[in-house]
Amino acid sequence: MTETLERWSSSLARELGVSDLEVDIDAVLALAGVAAHAVLRPAAPLTTYLVGYAAGRAAALDDVSGEQATARAAGIAVDLARSLER
Repeated sequence: MTETLERWSSSLARELGVSDLEVDIDAVLALAGVAAHAVLRPAAPLTTYLVGYAAGRAAALDDVSGEQATARAAGIAVDLARSLER
């Protein structure tokens, strides 16, 4: 599974023009897992999309690294999801 996800991530990043982006697949899956279990399963893709969008925006506007922006956005999402756990 890991090899397939790495190939997919690399191919997709290249096609999207962000081939220099390093993707922490385990972190993305962990974030999706928290959202899926704490909120609802459909919250997983929605959460990862919103975190990625917010991180990209923050990195572009706030002069922080992509890693810092992603960690901050993911932390906010995890905290919120856990506060709403069913």
